[in-house]
Formats: sequence, C-alpha cells, structure tokens
Amino acid sequence: MAGLRAAFRVKGLDRILGEAEQQKHRLKRVLGPIDLIVFGIGGIIGAGIFALVGTAAAGDAVRLGAGPALVVSFLLTGAACAFAGLCYAEFASLVPISGSAYTYAYATLGELIAWIIGWDLILEYAVGNVAVAVSWSGYFCEFIRGFGYEFPVWLATDLRTALQTPEILAQAPHVFGIPIVFNFPAVFIVMALTAVLVVGIKESARFTAVMVAIKLVVLAFFVIAGLFWVQPENWSPFAPNGWAGIQAGAAVIFFAYIGFDAVSTMAEETRNPSRNLPIGILGSLVICTVIYIIVAAVLTGMVPWNELNTAEPLSVAMRKVGAPNWAGGIIAFGSIVAHTAVLFVFQLGQPRIFYAMSRDGLLPPALSRVHPRFRTPHTATIWCGVVVALASSVASLDEMADLCNIGTLSAFLLVCAGILVLRYRDPDRPRPFRTPFVPVVPILGILACLYLILGLPSTAWIRFAVWFAIGLGLYLAYGLRHSRLRREEAAKEEGKGG
Repeated sequence: MAGLRAAFRVKGLDRILGEAEQQKHRLKRVLGPIDLIVFGIGGIIGAGIFALVGTAAAGDAVRLGAGPALVVSFLLTGAACAFAGLCYAEFASLVPISGSAYTYAYATLGELIAWIIGWDLILEYAVGNVAVAVSWSGYFCEFIRGFGYEFPVWLATDLRTALQTPEILAQAPHVFGIPIVFNFPAVFIVMALTAVLVVGIKESARFTAVMVAIKLVVLAFFVIAGLFWVQPENWSPFAPNGWAGIQAGAAVIFFAYIGFDAVSTMAEETRNPSRNLPIGILGSLVICTVIYIIVAAVLTGMVPWNELNTAEPLSVAMRKVGAPNWAGGIIAFGSIVAHTAVLFVFQLGQPRIFYAMSRDGLLPPALSRVHPRFRTPHTATIWCGVVVALASSVASLDEMADLCNIGTLSAFLLVCAGILVLRYRDPDRPRPFRTPFVPVVPILGILACLYLILGLPSTAWIRFAVWFAIGLGLYLAYGLRHSRLRREEAAKEEGKGG
C-alpha cells in the first residue's frame, strides 16, 4: 500500500523549480519568442498538411472522408488544440521546466499520472517521428524520380508492404535466404538530424528557421497557383458524409497540429520562459490554423474530394489540373523540407522529456546527462535517434499516425485536467499567464479531445491499450523503485522514526 500511495504523490512546483536550478550542468538559455514561434511552426506544418490531408478529405477503407468540409475539420481540431494550448501556456509560464506535460502532471496529478503522460508523449514524439520519417522517405523517392533516378524499392519500403509484395522481395538481396528489406532514406534523415541536434540549440534554431521559411513559401505558391484552377462546383456537396465524416477527418488531421506543444519542452533553453513560452505556443498555433484552412479550401476546390486519397495530395492536385511538371516538383521539394522540419523539432522534443523523467529517477540516469561543451542532453538525443531510425526502417505510415494521435490526445486531455486541479489546490500562486474562463476552457478541451479520440479507428485503441500496459509494467518494475521523490520521502520518514 505504501508503494501505491507513493505512486500518487505530487511533486510541488517549488520543489520542481528548485531542483532544476540545482542541476550541475544546466541547459543553455538562448531562445527568444520568435525562435519559439519558428520551432512551433516547424513542428506543426509537415506530414499532416502534405500527406494526411488527402485521407482526411477522401476517407479510406476504415473511415469516412470530410470532403470539402475539411475546412470545418481543421476548425474543430484547431479549437481542440487551442483549448489545450491555453492550458499548456499557463503551465509553461508557471513551470518553465523541460518535460512538457509530464512535468505539469507531476506537479498536479501525481507521479503515476506523470509517468503515463510521459509514456504517451513517446507516442507523440518518437512514434510520430517514425511516421514522419516514413512519409519523408516516400516524398524523397518521388522527388528524385523527377530527375530520372529510381531509388531501389527494397531500400525504401516498410516490412509489411514488402511481405505483401512478392515483386519487392524478389528484387531484394538475400543473406542466408533472408531478404534484406528496410527504409534507408528514413534511417539516414533521422540520424543526420540527430547529429545536428547534439551540437547545440541555437544552431538548431537557425536550421529550423531556414526550413520554415522554405515551406511557407511553397505553401504560398500552392495557394496562389491553385486559385487559378479552383472550380466552385467541387465544393458541392460540402459535407458528403455529414458530421461523421467531419469528425473522422478531424481525428486524422489532428496529426497536422501535433508540434505546438514541443515548444514547452524547450523551457530550460528559453530566455524569460514565463513570457516567451505562451507566445511561442499560441502564436504558432494561430498562424498554422489560418494556413491550414486556406490550403484545405484551395485543395478541395481544385480536385473533387473523392480523388484525394493519396500520399501526395498537393502534388497530385497540381498534376490533375494540368499544371506543369516543375510546379509539382516545387510542391514535392517543399514537402521534403516540411517533413525535415517536423522531424527536427520532434527529435528535439523527445530527448528533453526523457531528460526530465531521468532527472526524477523514473528512467536511467544516463538519459539526464548534459554534454559539457554543447550543453545539450546528448545521451538522450543519440538514444532517441537510434530507436526512431530503427523503427522507421521497417514501420508503415498509417500504423504510426493513428497511434501517435491517440497518445497525444490523451496527454492533452490530462493537461487540461491538470489546470482544473492546480487552480483548486493552489489558487493564489502568481501566474504570468492565466488560462481564460476557467473552468470552461479546460472542460471544453477535455471534451474536444474525447470527441477526436472517438473518431479514431478501433485498431488505434487496441494498439494504445497494449502500449499503456507495457508502460505501466515498466513503471512498476523500474520507475516506482527508483523514483527520486519516493526515495527522498522514504528517507524523511526514516529520519523521523529514528
């Protein structure tokens, strides 16, 4: 029973802030509000708008499509993320510590819930990055095909597709009779970005800014060029599958919004985090929502909605309306850059969550080591890079995207709940940023996240249940026993008893 009670002990805000300041090797505070907005846009605009928007509009074998009402799906998902973003902003200003929602939960809901959120965030960042890396590989192969080079298919495919396609297995080399099939471009891009991330956060900010500028220019090109081919009759019927289609579309394109919360993982590398973190979170979210709605309206106006179920919807739309080949090439290049930016931001965020969990004793201590020169969590960064690279070498996009969505929505839901708890437990604590209209906004955030979760297919629920069981087992086997909070509380009790 004592161990069970320890699992629900809350780590006070003053204690969290004090421990962070006592770290021997702290992270370098160099990021301002513009850097954070750039990181937010870099993490948000990627595979969702360049790849999954087609599935959201047209649907597939397991879900309905939103049709032209995809703009409503974007508004619905944007509203859900806005509610969660406002809650994130209050926590980020109050607890400017690496760890994002994991740290917030530790301060409000207890250690076990914090672990569950940290485990869910692995689905958002690491598993999400597997999906993005796989999508990046597809666009990369499509891009170089435009120059007349065909990348070997056995070196750019996932294991499930290869096993279902005899032609791929026939082309692959065999070692001791076993076919060698893996996604080399996905592995390469993950490891290359991991190397950049180890070097330093300011260098990472500059790199991200260049990529963000490129992909915004490409999306602007798509919108301006696409306006000339928009046919209003393509917007009718507006919602061919009713609200069920809009809900399903919103659940799919939630993947397009994942990334704004990555800003909160950079708290210990931000100047004046209480002010700048809310600006970065909310600013990037608003900017990306406006961009998404405009792109969705133009896309569904160019091509009938039921012809968009493709992995490259923007490029396909340009081809279907008869645009020159170079126009499609620009879109493909922009997609590669956009995917790279998302990979970069997510690979930056995940190690910092491991860093925070390791500092609390819930993960091995090696993951909280800071490089003495670069002042980055290099061990966690390298470890994450290797794991994501290995997973992306064999995984498929659809398997990873749904799992990422349900994990992230669960984390968002618990962040909203955490605001309600903290306002009750510690109402008088100064808050540099206050979530407006509490309890209405957090409750709406909880309900919106639940609504989007219900739009996901049953396979996502099954995989999530398995993932949750594995995480709970790891916590009971390692985290509960090695928890720094639990050990310190036990030492205090022994001291009193002595």
